[in-house]
Amino acid sequence: MLKDLIVFQKAYELLKWIHVITGKFPKSEKFVLAARTENAALDFLEAVIVANESVDKAASLKKAALALERLRIWLRLSFELRYVAIKQYEYGAKIADEAGRLLGGWNKRFAPKAQ
Repeated sequence: MLKDLIVFQKAYELLKWIHVITGKFPKSEKFVLAARTENAALDFLEAVIVANESVDKAASLKKAALALERLRIWLRLSFELRYVAIKQYEYGAKIADEAGRLLGGWNKRFAPKAQ
């Protein structure tokens, strides 16, 4: 079941946190950086859902990894532009790191075997 999938739980937690954080961004960034950050989080969650249901998980897991990487970049940029405080950034980076490790383990399990 999807809710039992730990990487889904982390992706969902990250999305909820990002939604709250980006709501506090300056008005000038709401339609650019905030939107891109939220979209990357949504893309990550969606790719996890698709991978869970897919027979060929490799492509969906690759999309999830790419969305997570984009999310990390937007989060770091938000921190560097001082829209996110250090403690907030540390929290978000920790969840993203945990999700990335879980995703990596899942990817290793379903990666095509080299001969």
